[in-house]
Amino acid sequence: MFGYLHAYSYLEPMINSSENRCDRRAFDVAVAGGGVAGIAAAHSAARRGARTCLIERYGFLGGMATAAMVCPFMSHRSSTGQPLVAGFFEELRGRLAEMDAIVENSFDVEALKFVAQEMLLDAGVELVLHSWVTGVEMRNDSIAELALRTKGGEERVAASVFVDATGDGDVAFSAGAPFQKGRAEDGAMQAMTLKFDIAGVDLHAALEWVKANPDQVRFPKIEPGTDIRQMLKGVVSIAGYYDLVKQAKEKGELNVPGDLVFFISRPRPGEVVVNTTHIGMVDGTRSEDLTRAEIEGRRQMMSLMRFFRDCAPGFESCYLARSGVQVGVRETRRITGEYVFTAEDVEAARKFPDAIGRLAYWVDVHSPKGEGYTRGEETTRRLAPPPGDWYEIPYRCLLPLGVRNLLIAGKCVSSTHEGHGAIRVMPSCMAMGQAAGTAAAIAASAGVSPKEIDVEKLLSALREAGALV
Repeated sequence: MFGYLHAYSYLEPMINSSENRCDRRAFDVAVAGGGVAGIAAAHSAARRGARTCLIERYGFLGGMATAAMVCPFMSHRSSTGQPLVAGFFEELRGRLAEMDAIVENSFDVEALKFVAQEMLLDAGVELVLHSWVTGVEMRNDSIAELALRTKGGEERVAASVFVDATGDGDVAFSAGAPFQKGRAEDGAMQAMTLKFDIAGVDLHAALEWVKANPDQVRFPKIEPGTDIRQMLKGVVSIAGYYDLVKQAKEKGELNVPGDLVFFISRPRPGEVVVNTTHIGMVDGTRSEDLTRAEIEGRRQMMSLMRFFRDCAPGFESCYLARSGVQVGVRETRRITGEYVFTAEDVEAARKFPDAIGRLAYWVDVHSPKGEGYTRGEETTRRLAPPPGDWYEIPYRCLLPLGVRNLLIAGKCVSSTHEGHGAIRVMPSCMAMGQAAGTAAAIAASAGVSPKEIDVEKLLSALREAGALV
């Protein structure tokens, strides 16, 4: 006993002496946020020779893809199947495929954490995990340093160029950049979703029921004579169970919004990820709202687990495998840039001379009120480009107003509420991240701001790296 006390008294001054220290590190490019936009940005900057760090609050990378288990990667092709996003995105998919951790667009979360980590380390990125950006130090209209809160106290990160890939625009907000939240009429943002994985699912039985009850599902519509075993070799997505959902809700046995349940198979046999919970009228930049969303999300999750076990064919022996580390947040701050992307750009399939990404995804806005998926959506007209066409995202969307040496990438990019609904998906975020990281490295090397670089040089560099621009 005496020995332990003696050891503690010896260590105490050392522990206390580090409490309030402020370490400082300097880089060419500093990326805040380790989601898919951030890892693409950091990887791309380092690949061009920039000394790069990536700062992430969790102990792993992937952001919403891993912490919130957002899966699958949404469409990165035109309606006729033409690939629209490649470069870093395709390299990441290739690394996942080497581990048998991706089937079509559905991936394994744990594999993604590992692949992202190894790709960044291979590129020479310095990872700064378990660290929160708490503020910025400005010099005139430029960021000089980021302030981080770490387990060891405050640290400082200086860089020539910064990339805000936090999803919430935390760096840009701290630097005073203008921003918007939510829809124009009331500022309400898209509903949040807590995703979770169910294991022990007999997908063959589930698909046989779907085949026999086509009026009960939005998709898939399985033609008579279809080989279910062949379907199981790919990704299985089922949305529906209309009457079963209605009956369970009428009995008070299912307490979720909407008229249907929706799940997608994982690469591991017998596992699906459920994308059904919806929590409305919450703000992801407020801890109290996030707390409420986490509580409500888990209540809905447990209600859904009872429904699946008791009512859904193929789920009789299922069990809850895991839930997201945090609730999935679709929309918070949208930082205002030199161009604001809109739904009109989507529908018009607009092209831009400074385009750094392509997409054909529709304007997918989850109701801020949190109504969930409704049966009426089957006949709702979607805002999307014409068949076979696509729209482009201009580089100017990545350039925030008022902050000279900052780029933004991912779901905090410059857009309207409706435009954001289209370009917030992960393939698009990776394309934006690759462009932001490449531009940051070019700007840092030339000693200019991201707004002053030669855009043709940026586009040429992106093409050399496999991006489709």
